[in-house]
Amino acid sequence: MGYLERLGITQIELEQILASSASLRGILVGYLAEVRLMETWFRDYPPKKYDDHDRKHKGDRWISYKGREISIEVKSLQSGSVEQIGDDQWTGAVQIDASDRRPVVLPNGDRLETVCLVVGGFDLVAVNLFEFGGKWRFAFARNCDLPRSTFRKYTPEQRQFLLQTTPKITWPPQPPFREEPFALMDAIVVEALLDEMAAED
Repeated sequence: MGYLERLGITQIELEQILASSASLRGILVGYLAEVRLMETWFRDYPPKKYDDHDRKHKGDRWISYKGREISIEVKSLQSGSVEQIGDDQWTGAVQIDASDRRPVVLPNGDRLETVCLVVGGFDLVAVNLFEFGGKWRFAFARNCDLPRSTFRKYTPEQRQFLLQTTPKITWPPQPPFREEPFALMDAIVVEALLDEMAAED
């Protein structure tokens, strides 16, 4: 017996619930985006998914790539920001933040409460662009290339460690976003190797 059948819910009732709840639609699309991402780009890379509360393994999916574990954070567009500007040309903002305020420790030792994600907390972001024309496609960027927070509440030093919560994004993608992930993942692997070599010297 399927889960919907166990709940005794019909397709019509489910459609009505989804239509009346933007937050539920967002949750559903977010989890579905993780599945579509794996099907589209990483079918040959069996993913790991750690517990959402595991602070040591941040990221929605982890894959082994060229001998390295790469963490991938899957994010979605702010639906109200989406605008079509041409024939399959789009602009909007992507929500790159935590679900709520929580205490973080920055690399410089500062402690603060923020919804911002900390630079280096994951390797690669995959942005679900379904709202750009109703197609399952993604744009990718390395964590280290994402824009930093400009919020004046934080000091200039703190801002360099905090990611901007709603950076702009377009289709076709423009830097730091790319249409495919593998060149970025190659760069992540090379950078990790260089860091290891530097640490050994």
